[in-house]
Amino acid sequence: MDKNLKNYCLVTAAYWGYTITDGALRMLVLLHFNQLGFTPIEIAFLFLFYEIFGVVTNFFGGWIGSQFGLRLTLYGGIGLQIFALVMLGFLNPEWAVWFQVLYVMTSQAFSGVAKDLTKMSSKSAVRLVVPKEAESKLFRWVAILTGSKNALKGLGFFVGAALLELTGFTNALFIQAGVLLIIFLTGRLLPRNMGKIKAKVKFKQLFSKSKAINILSLARFFLFGARDIWFVVALPVFLQSELNWTFIQVGTYMACWVIGYGFIQSFSPAILGQNKKSSAPQAKTIQIWTSILTIVPVAIALSFMAGLDPQWVITGGLIIFGIVFAFNSAVHSYLVLAYTEDNDVALNVGFYYMANSGGRLLGTITSGISYQLFGIVGCLWISSFFVLVAALVSFKLPSSQKLEPASENQ
Repeated sequence: MDKNLKNYCLVTAAYWGYTITDGALRMLVLLHFNQLGFTPIEIAFLFLFYEIFGVVTNFFGGWIGSQFGLRLTLYGGIGLQIFALVMLGFLNPEWAVWFQVLYVMTSQAFSGVAKDLTKMSSKSAVRLVVPKEAESKLFRWVAILTGSKNALKGLGFFVGAALLELTGFTNALFIQAGVLLIIFLTGRLLPRNMGKIKAKVKFKQLFSKSKAINILSLARFFLFGARDIWFVVALPVFLQSELNWTFIQVGTYMACWVIGYGFIQSFSPAILGQNKKSSAPQAKTIQIWTSILTIVPVAIALSFMAGLDPQWVITGGLIIFGIVFAFNSAVHSYLVLAYTEDNDVALNVGFYYMANSGGRLLGTITSGISYQLFGIVGCLWISSFFVLVAALVSFKLPSSQKLEPASENQ
């Protein structure tokens, strides 16, 4: 097997394994504590450390990867996820509520570090196994990795909900930890120094100096904040509390959405007609699709306000939102690599996903607060505002042909 293809397969397999447990853990915690009577705001705060430590990890993770290699960051992330699962498995319901919350938040902190170490490492590794000049091939491989990840995260939602109902909270966590340990053992097959650079990186270089990376990161911040404002806490709580759905119904429903979203993302090069040589996306591509996305949450909110059947409104709205959001996410993931030189890949990707995590952090907290105060409709209106900001920011992006290499600016 070609060396680059082998490395791509190893990275993808590791990322897939982690992603299933990430989705399952999110659904386990959310449904379990909603059943225990936690409010939407309290549930949102359970994930506070997960998102905060994701931001910190992306900031320093790129530096760690560039100095010590991506194998360390990738499989270090998987090891931390195993620890987080086992730690949460020892949660004692007899403890004081405040201590249970703190304990869960701490375990989620480890999981947040794990998530962004694996994400940054896998996305950076793809950039290193595909030549920069092969733009359409890079777009395809990034779309496959990102799309399959999202599809498997959706599968993780189902796995988490099913394990919770069939085996209980604690057993579900230990089962996942055991499976992930097997994947952890494959780490020795990946080159030790992959992504490592010889030059020492100064602290000030952790802040990207590329105008394109900075603008794209800001757009990413608002884009993913917009999704999580109504999807992360508000939607599953709405389905369980307002529509009286069971654990498996909620998990299956959300799993189907994320899986479908992942498939659309994987095939986005072909759907967008940009899978041929010299036809990779440009800045205008993301400008168009983010502008279109702005309309979707507005339409869903207006449908709710018009008194239409909520199950049909949510289902139809999610399908449209998922398709358009998948195009946006796929093009974003490609552009950050297209704007990046080999020597800066771990640093720039880490910086970019720091913004991604920041948006998720804001979106998660806002989701719980907005839903408790304004309901699902309020979440949708705030989401539409965030998408609008992301669209306006994206109009500042330069075209990739006119971009100066990021390394020259640092």
